[in-house]
Amino acid sequence: MTLELLTPAEMAEADRLAIAAGPFDGIGLMRNAGWAVATVVLARFPGARRVHVLAGPGNNGGDGYVVAKILQESGVAVSLWASGPPRTGSDAALAADDCPVPTKPLAEFEAGPGDVVVDTLYGAGLSKPLASDAARAVALVAAKGLPVVAVDLPSGISGDSGAVLGCAFAATVTITFARRKPGHLLLPGRDLCGELIVADIGIAPAVVEALAVKTFENRPALWRRSFPSPAVDTHKYRRGHVGVFSGGASSTGAARLSALAAARSGAGAVTVLSPGDAMQANAAHLTAIMLRQVDELADLHGFLADRRPSAFVLGPGFGVGDRARAFTLAVLASGSGAGSGVEGLVLDADGITSFRDEPGQLFAAAARPGAPALVLTPHEGEFARLFPAIAEDDSLSKLGKARAAAAAAHAVVIYKGADTVIASFDGRAAINANGAPWLATAGSGDVLAGIVAGLIAQGMPAFEAACAGVWLHAEAGSRFGPGLIAEDLPGALPPMLRDLFSLPPQSRSDCRPGP
Repeated sequence: MTLELLTPAEMAEADRLAIAAGPFDGIGLMRNAGWAVATVVLARFPGARRVHVLAGPGNNGGDGYVVAKILQESGVAVSLWASGPPRTGSDAALAADDCPVPTKPLAEFEAGPGDVVVDTLYGAGLSKPLASDAARAVALVAAKGLPVVAVDLPSGISGDSGAVLGCAFAATVTITFARRKPGHLLLPGRDLCGELIVADIGIAPAVVEALAVKTFENRPALWRRSFPSPAVDTHKYRRGHVGVFSGGASSTGAARLSALAAARSGAGAVTVLSPGDAMQANAAHLTAIMLRQVDELADLHGFLADRRPSAFVLGPGFGVGDRARAFTLAVLASGSGAGSGVEGLVLDADGITSFRDEPGQLFAAAARPGAPALVLTPHEGEFARLFPAIAEDDSLSKLGKARAAAAAAHAVVIYKGADTVIASFDGRAAINANGAPWLATAGSGDVLAGIVAGLIAQGMPAFEAACAGVWLHAEAGSRFGPGLIAEDLPGALPPMLRDLFSLPPQSRSDCRPGP
């Protein structure tokens, strides 16, 4: 499966490059698209009483004219409703001239029980709410519960953001071309696409490669090649050592969840760094996880010198304030460039909120040469606290916000949610789509932070570790199902790790590093 996600602008450029390279011209690609859609309609809805093709004035509508012609030639009862004529001389106009099905005004659209609707009105490139005739069609189709086959994207959904622009069709099946678009994976668009089919219409892989795409669907093929696999002669410290900062005596559980997740993800050693008043509580619950008292910065520096940890988690249950900021900045000042071997810091929950009044201090520390990689794991509220201007920018999609935040923080940002976006300051981004509602439970984020830190500790680059951690975390929740609590997640990891290790490493040619 191809992982690149093309924005509408990138898709338009792919069309242009494909036409220039041949063998298909513009109308040839349009005919291929129409054939792909008509094939699905004929296969999925052989008993349709009538198929209504709704055609817009652009190239998406041009696909509709091809679909209507093929369906009529196949013996299907077809009605063709147009929102306006195609631009003179365009490929859509050529398709319309070649279509024998008479057109009717979309404003007069009617349909009945047993009918099927093919939506070729606007597709992925829409940037404003649907016009009144299209909005009326959406309402009529919804009221009658008719199945919809959408072309590219259900009309009314932004291909860039997945946002609904006023109203939109809810498709039974969506057929897109060459590659998925961000709007297919970002919510609420993802929920309105129904089954998603990617059809090959003759755009060669080399055309997509030439675009140097930096947005991907988060699947194992994206990061499998860099996933850590221990050598036969390894030992525990060679597999990485994770330090997890614990909160006080009444707030120790979150850190232990992170620590256990780091160990389950493969880290050879994990130490909970506990304040003195929480040592007894932590000791009572830890077996394979080590424990060390850390109250002051001097204690942290001693741990760095003695144990040479390779990654840290700070934030789960830690508390908000000066102490969180001090430990964070100390870790970021003790990166591999300073000889400590610290490769990454996963800053979660209270660690993020502690910098809401001084984000520049955090961002400057992360950007310093030799600093460990910083991974931020905010949910929506934490994101707004650390990046208020970006969060309030309604012109940006969730993908755009994650990218802007990563660039500002010089970090990898895991912008959590049902459509989690992972973005790197080098411009790469991935959208996760295997999440499950069962993950909406207390402590789930603590586990995610531990998984990511465990992977970084084993030498996985921060962006790939973040993508892998998000996918593993979501997959664990999906496989476990109802009744999941956070304590179940670390124990659900081994079967998925076995599956990953049973696969040969995949090429990462589809995940280009940034500059």
